[in-house]
Amino acid sequence: MRLLLCEDDDQLARGLTRALRRAGHEVIRVISIADALERLRDQGLPDMALVDLTLPDGHGSQVVTRLREHAEVGIIIITARGDEQSRVLGLRAGADDYVVKPFGLAELMARVDAVGRRTRPLRDQRPSEELHLGATVFDVAARTLRRTVGGTVRHTVDGALVGATDPPGSGEAQDPIRLTRKESAVLAMIAARPGTVVARSSMLEAIWPDGPERASRSLDTHIGSLRTKLPPEVAIETVYGTGYRLVVAEEPGA
Repeated sequence: MRLLLCEDDDQLARGLTRALRRAGHEVIRVISIADALERLRDQGLPDMALVDLTLPDGHGSQVVTRLREHAEVGIIIITARGDEQSRVLGLRAGADDYVVKPFGLAELMARVDAVGRRTRPLRDQRPSEELHLGATVFDVAARTLRRTVGGTVRHTVDGALVGATDPPGSGEAQDPIRLTRKESAVLAMIAARPGTVVARSSMLEAIWPDGPERASRSLDTHIGSLRTKLPPEVAIETVYGTGYRLVVAEEPGA
């Protein structure tokens, strides 16, 4: 599994990293909330996270809450805070398990395996496809948009490769643009079949199944925010009275 270890104690982190890697896991270590959120933004979701509650820039429950937006990510809190209030706070934030320091390494590894087994069915369902929109790649799982430079860009329709061009520019790749959960869900529905109209009613039913009456207004808001994040050659067109469709220009600015 790919594990995020959020722990500012260097000695403990080194020991855990060695043990987890010996067990076959990939480990990404961070030391603060800011560092954790940056890694999530740039590298996408881990399969599991081990999170300390006491971090240099705040309470680790902030990381837990952020990760809990994704049910497929297993979360184990590792902390010296063993009081009932801290346990309740951590579990209510969304942790799957709670381990108090000092703990035995064998016990922690067993808990990692147990949480991993519980979340595996959800991880297997995690979307992993990348949709290529001209010179922009939409990573559905990571919920990011990134420009492709210095290589060939694939153009796909319904998953089939229909052409390829060299993307503009040859400089360094820009930082990916992060989408919210709702923005990503909206774009995924429209981008799955570029040029095909997706009905508003279908989007509302799929993305806001139990939403309030003003969900229709919320859809309009998310369409507007997506338009500000997409590059000029990728457009969301409104088909009045019906829905939306995605149009990708053959070349930027075309």
